[in-house]
Amino acid sequence: MNQETLYRFFNGQTSEEENALLEKWIGESPDNERTFLEQRKLFDSILLLKDEHDIQSILADKKEEAALYPKRRYNLFREVLKIASVAVIAFFVTYFLIEKPEEPNYTAMQTITVPAGQRINIVLPDGTNAWLNARTTIQYPVSFNAKERFVKLDGQAYFDVYHDEEIPFIVETEKGRIQVLGTQFDVLDYSGAHSFETALMDGSVKVSLHADPKQEMILSPDNKVFLADGRLQQVALTDYNSYRWKEGLISFVNNPFVDIMKEFEKSYGIEIVIHNNTVSDYSYTGKFRITDGIDYALRVLQKDLHFTYTRDTENNIIYIK
Repeated sequence: MNQETLYRFFNGQTSEEENALLEKWIGESPDNERTFLEQRKLFDSILLLKDEHDIQSILADKKEEAALYPKRRYNLFREVLKIASVAVIAFFVTYFLIEKPEEPNYTAMQTITVPAGQRINIVLPDGTNAWLNARTTIQYPVSFNAKERFVKLDGQAYFDVYHDEEIPFIVETEKGRIQVLGTQFDVLDYSGAHSFETALMDGSVKVSLHADPKQEMILSPDNKVFLADGRLQQVALTDYNSYRWKEGLISFVNNPFVDIMKEFEKSYGIEIVIHNNTVSDYSYTGKFRITDGIDYALRVLQKDLHFTYTRDTENNIIYIK
């Protein structure tokens, strides 16, 4: 499988037919699966680099050096991975020690923060897959203990939890706690925001609130729980498009214009200032690929809504007029 196809898949740009061929290729051999995972990690790491020119210049130096000294062997993939890994560690990963009151032993914790305009996929120590949305921070131990698999989340993440009946998987957020054994679910809880939501795709989860521990709900698949006026509310899931952010899609179903702009700020890493008060009366249903860019998304919205916009490139601000 060529690298171009893999990268288009990671960007959410492949067709269903290509996805089927890719799935078949991965299952053909352990080497194919290993290559896929290596390319996935490399792709996610490169996304976090601030300047792609750094990679190209270093690779050019390595190619030139290889030409001058043909007896030396260079693995260009390894060089890029090394560069990307350094960038990830330098900018977004920190290690520190915490001590729980009930546990005298110190536990090494890892923190990963995703910047605005990015999303990444990580594998936790137990094999759980986690997709992290923009402006999300996750904290988890370098290795889980025998009692629980505890992670702390600020932002939005989609978890595909490795099943283990003996050790519950717990997600702690600012407003609540989600406990599972093995399942697929989406958690939304940015610190400082009013929204708190857990949507369940498969398995079972128990959701509770820090402010009122007596409020507790057990979800079944195709349902979600959210916070409204200080109370947990449960509704059936009727549209899964809003959870396709991990595929690089931004989806809206009758969302107010202001909420759409907030989502754009998070997904594109830009500040949006609204001077046109009339747009607050508009709502929109549709979806965009993040890779198409914010200018494309705004031009699409302009076909239905009456507004103009200007960009302050120096300060990374868009003004809606």
